[in-house]
Amino acid sequence: MGIVAISANDVPNHSEDSPARMEEEACPPGLWVPPYLYDETQTVAIAYRAACTPDCFRFNAEHRLVYRGQFDDSRPGNSVPVTGKDLRTVLDAVLTGWDVLREQKPGIGCNLKWKAGHEPDSY
Repeated sequence: MGIVAISANDVPNHSEDSPARMEEEACPPGLWVPPYLYDETQTVAIAYRAACTPDCFRFNAEHRLVYRGQFDDSRPGNSVPVTGKDLRTVLDAVLTGWDVLREQKPGIGCNLKWKAGHEPDSY
């Protein structure tokens, strides 16, 4: 099983969303940090129809999308601790052969910062 974090924001127009800055924001000290990639051309974000950060995707062994949704119930300012509960449940289900829950809460976060011509309405 592989896990990566991918940033696809338009960094030239939104320097605060640089990969280094996003890694600081997304990965508090002491937590495991997955490889952090930067989708400079936004090709991956378009292919996956990513919409926000974070937007979590999980594929099974047959490369079929089985989960697209939130990391957990934490949100900036809501005092709910970051646990990764929703994504952890999906990972456990896929690894043990259990069915992935049908109820999937959509990812909630900042919209992706699209480059001109890459906005979701254009694909």
